[in-house]
Amino acid sequence: MRRRTGLAVAAGAAVLAWGEWMNWRWSRALVGDREGTAEAVVVLGYRNPQKSANAVNRQRVRAGIRSVAADRVPSTRVIFTGGATGGAATEARVMADYARRVLAFEGTVVLEEAGGTTWENITNVIPLLEDADRIKIASQPAHAFKARAYLRRQRPDLATRLVRAGDYRLGEWTVLKPLLALYGLWSLRGLPPGERTIAP
Repeated sequence: MRRRTGLAVAAGAAVLAWGEWMNWRWSRALVGDREGTAEAVVVLGYRNPQKSANAVNRQRVRAGIRSVAADRVPSTRVIFTGGATGGAATEARVMADYARRVLAFEGTVVLEEAGGTTWENITNVIPLLEDADRIKIASQPAHAFKARAYLRRQRPDLATRLVRAGDYRLGEWTVLKPLLALYGLWSLRGLPPGERTIAP
């Protein structure tokens, strides 16, 4: 019995470690270390039919705000993305309201409220990124990786300005990270093999 319990604990720890590792790898994929004085942080929305931000969007907003605080670039704007998904307000507006009202964020905010998919979100924010020296994309790590791959496909020149966001934190959502990793692998299956490869 003791040995069986020990094996179960070891297996559980291995699963949790795998989830952390996969999310850590995705958070560091397709980014560089570019410097600059103008930064754009793109926060990708998630389905939010209610008027207040759901748990996923709250986590994404926190990751976006962490991304601003991490480097303290003189000129930074946060771009919240996402159209309406059944509620009166768009995902972008719901997240911006959470950032202002709950997190007391006082920085520059821009809304992209037309996109219904990640591809559309990236397409629509491109005009807002043209003058940014550094670009961060905040979401769950696998989703942010996918968005960075989309930016690289649509505008390779802008993709060279991508730097790490604050969307990975050791110990945050640890129990859920294996599930997030499995979902991430499933969601990334649509990328061509060359884009799916985690590389600098």
